[in-house]
Amino acid sequence: MRFTFDDLVALMAFLRGPQGCPWDREQTPLLLAPYLLEEAHEVLDAITRGHPADLRDELGDLLLQVVFHAQMAHEAGTFDADVVVDGLVHKLLDRHPHVFGDLRLGTPAEVKAHWEELKRREDPRRDRFDGIPASLPALARAQKLLERAAPPGEAERVADAYKPDASAALADARTALEALNTAAPDVAAEPLGRLLFAAAALAQASGVDAESALRIACDRFVGEFFPRNS
Repeated sequence: MRFTFDDLVALMAFLRGPQGCPWDREQTPLLLAPYLLEEAHEVLDAITRGHPADLRDELGDLLLQVVFHAQMAHEAGTFDADVVVDGLVHKLLDRHPHVFGDLRLGTPAEVKAHWEELKRREDPRRDRFDGIPASLPALARAQKLLERAAPPGEAERVADAYKPDASAALADARTALEALNTAAPDVAAEPLGRLLFAAAALAQASGVDAESALRIACDRFVGEFFPRNS
């Protein structure tokens, strides 16, 4: 027997019902939030490992979080899973006029630029940095801020202000080392922060995802110094 999305929605409603699971019934969006973040990170790990079976399972766990939140919203009378799906399909149709309309966009970069422009049209009051969660890992947030700082059409005007400055980065590194050598970590925090931001800027300028690059470096560190078979 092969189950469908509707079966998942119905099962979640049952688990939250009187005959369902006590743990599921007591959950709230805030209580469930840490699990949503955890499952998203487990999907990222599965992608990094390159194992399709692991990715399939982790995507299922992440989908459960989506359906769980939709069921709680349904109980609160705000929306349900069908409304979530309907809104998503409408958004995809509206934001792909080059596929479903007459607009011609030739490159992925043009598509991305048009997507951002459509979002700005939908909400003219939208700030340049709206939609970048403050809860993002700091390195990922830094790179996202840099990306939004120089959107298509404005890149040349602001490039000089945001391009990596090697001499400034070296100066910050020296300042941080001097502070650490004198046991002053509070003094080192600011230049180290600037140094990390410069690394994010370098990644952005090089077309590299800073968060993924650092994740690979972390994995390499663990593999080199703490191998599992040691």
